[in-house]
Formats: sequence, C-alpha cells, structure tokens
Amino acid sequence: MLLCVGLGACHPEVAPALRAERTEEANPALRYNVTYVHGPEPAIDVEVVLVHDAPEDFLFTDGGGVDTVEAYDETGKAHALSVRDGEVSVPSGTRFLRYHYPLGERHKRKRRWDSFAGMGQGDAWLIAGKAWLIRPRVADPDIQVELSMQGGDVLLPWQPGPGGLYHLSADDLVDSGIHGFGGRRCRAQLTDAVMDVAIEGRMTHLTDAQLCDWLRQTGEEVRKIRRDFPYPRITVVVYPVPGHDEANVFGMVMWSTPPSVALLVGQDTTLNALSEDWVALHEMLHLTHPAILPRTPWISEGLATYLTEIARSRAGRHSAERSWEELLNGFQRGRQQAHGRTIQEMIDEDEPPGIYWVGAWLALRIDVELRRATGNRRGLEDVLELLATQGSTATVASYGAAVDAVAGRPLFDALLSEELRRPAFAGLEGLLQELGVTPTPGGVKLQPARDSVLREALDGQSASRAEK
Repeated sequence: MLLCVGLGACHPEVAPALRAERTEEANPALRYNVTYVHGPEPAIDVEVVLVHDAPEDFLFTDGGGVDTVEAYDETGKAHALSVRDGEVSVPSGTRFLRYHYPLGERHKRKRRWDSFAGMGQGDAWLIAGKAWLIRPRVADPDIQVELSMQGGDVLLPWQPGPGGLYHLSADDLVDSGIHGFGGRRCRAQLTDAVMDVAIEGRMTHLTDAQLCDWLRQTGEEVRKIRRDFPYPRITVVVYPVPGHDEANVFGMVMWSTPPSVALLVGQDTTLNALSEDWVALHEMLHLTHPAILPRTPWISEGLATYLTEIARSRAGRHSAERSWEELLNGFQRGRQQAHGRTIQEMIDEDEPPGIYWVGAWLALRIDVELRRATGNRRGLEDVLELLATQGSTATVASYGAAVDAVAGRPLFDALLSEELRRPAFAGLEGLLQELGVTPTPGGVKLQPARDSVLREALDGQSASRAEK
C-alpha cells in the first residue's frame, strides 16, 4: 500500500498523485509516513499526505520542536511554512507536508524531564507523541488516519494492523501517549492483560527480564483494587536515568488509547530498591479511575496515593502496619503544608505534596463511610468498578453520584461539604481511634476497636496476620 515511506523515498513531483491513487482504497483523509533516523544525529522525519477532504489547519500539541514545515502542491512546488505557537496553516492545494524533528536538540535546550521532548541514549529514545506528531487543529474523530513507521523498532500505544500499518482517528493524535524509539522490548504477561515494554537504555545491575517481572508484579498489585486489570493492553516506556540509583525518578500516565506509561528509573538502582518503589504502582493505579475532567487532582492524585498503600498491603508487599504508617507519615506532611488551613484552601492552592495527601485523606474518609453505610460489604473499589462502566472520563459530579450509588443513599455531598470547611486532617485522630490504628514511637500498632473490622477490609490483613 505504501509507495513512498520516509522523506527521501520519492521525488516530490510524482509523490502526490501516486499516493492519492493507492490510499483511496482505504479511504483515509491523512496518511503519515514516519522514518526513525539513527544518524548522524537521531531524528524523526515525518511526511503527512493529505489525501481527500483533509484539514487545512494543523497543530503540535506541545510545540517548540519544529520551526518549519514544508508544504508541497500538485506540481511538487515547496512552500516553507513557519510554525507559530505550535500551529501551521496549510495553503489550498497542498498535497503533503514534510518536517524533521531532531530528537536531541529540544531536550538539550529544555533540560526538563516532564516535557518529554526527547530523552535518549544512543539510538534509544523516550518521547511524548504530542511533542513530535503534528495533528489536525480540530481533531474530528471521523477523520481517518493511516500511519506507517520505518527505520527501526518503535513502540507506540496503538497496535498495528496487517503489514505494520496503524489505523487511527484524528482523536488518537491528540492524546498520542508516550513513544519508545529503538531500545529493547519485553512483554509483561499479567493474569488478564499484557504490558508491552520498551527499555530505552542499559541498567547497571538489572536485566531486562528483571525489569519486566517487576512491572508484571506491579500490574498484579493493581488487581488488588480492581477485579480485572483496567485495560487488556497498555504500553510502558522505561528510561534508565544515568547517574541515579533511585528506584524511580519520575513517572507519568498519558491517556492515549490505550493508555501509556513513562517511568524514569535510576540506571544504577537494584532489585531490592525496586521492591520498595511506589511510583510505578501509583502511575498504574491511575488506570483504575477515569480521567477526571476538568483536572481535579484531589480526586485523581488522592485516589492513586491512597490506593498505593492499600494495594501494597493487600498484596502482602507491606505489612498492614507499614502501610498505615506510610499513610500517616504522608498525612503529617500534608498537615504541615496546610498549617491550619482548610481543605478547601488546600484544594484551591493545588500544590504538591499537600494536594496528594489531602486527596488521600478524603479517599480514606469516603472509603470508610461507604463501608459503614453498606455493612462493610462495599467500598471505594466498587465506586471505581461502577465508573468503569460509564466511560473513560468522569466529572466531580459523576464521581459523587457513583459514591452515592454504591452507598445506597446520599453521602458524597454531605461528607465533602463537612470536610472542605474544616482544617485539613482535623478528624484524623478520631478516625484512627475508631479504626484501631495507634501511632507509637516504635511504629503503628493495630488493635481491636469499634471499626477495626472495616480497617481489615481496607488493608486486607486480619489482626492475627498483622501481628505476625
């Protein structure tokens, strides 16, 4: 199907007519021919064929990596189009676009991991699709797209069809996820899902198999919160950061379809350090809830922060005492940041780490109240199961409605109204006493109490097991 793959494969004069003839069979509006260039400097060369009824306005979601796009008309005549604020307007009669994304250059200028403008070692690179992939400014999901990759092994969130051709919609190009160029591959097989993994660099003390098994174990811990892993397949791009021995330097989930995860791991970390890592589990636990729109960190980050300790306890990676101690230490950090302010003020400030721990506190409060309302039969995980049936996005209102539905009565608004006007963590000591969680100088002690049976349902460990 592909006559011209890459920037130099065909003369501009003949490329448009030949491509249009072949692509009409599949009826896409756009075709992307992408080539991964290994040297002398690593780069991505992109050619976009405008087949029929194609849009005329394009956009780099995260602009800054490309200054100029070349537009070619029917005769092969080129026009240099400047990229302004990430946007490009295409002249009428344009048949295809070409541009060059130098992988290393933008990263050298920015020096920021969170931009994911390109981080690499040799020919192994991690990059966010939104940085290098131009897309229609108005991404109508009815706009069909074909994409081909040449020049090396590339891990994208999507799965290719026959012949390696990706069939996408313009929507996919908006939330295009994390991409791994070059490097090595492994697959983490879960009970009911798979993770396709790209490892973009060498580890000092760990093999690829050990990294992949760590991700598999992490994925199985997610299943302690949801009955099934939330997606049948996800992609994970691991980047070993030179000069670091931390288990995990940084992590991020991007809401591509399916989701993709980026994990920056210290190149010199060890297997023992990975066993204590929380970042990978935290990021994967984001998959257990829908994307909250508009962005609401006290829900999304609060859920992942709270559930990290619950999942580690239920999986047996931590004792129940250890998990409660981790939660209490986090609540103390949040309380110090709040310095007497209300939860509403903390939410308005929206600054980490306080917003994470305020959100985790509210998640705990909701979980406990759900169990009280249902005789300990249902909890926060049931809210997540319900939300999963309602789509990939949610709002604060729909989250609250799911809480009420699981509780069997109105609960969310009253609880939230009470908590928002109180000083952050004001009810912590009373709730701990009711759950039988007692902080001591030597660590947390778990004891029989009014609601200790609820606590055991939360952390998944009985008192007898916790004492061992």
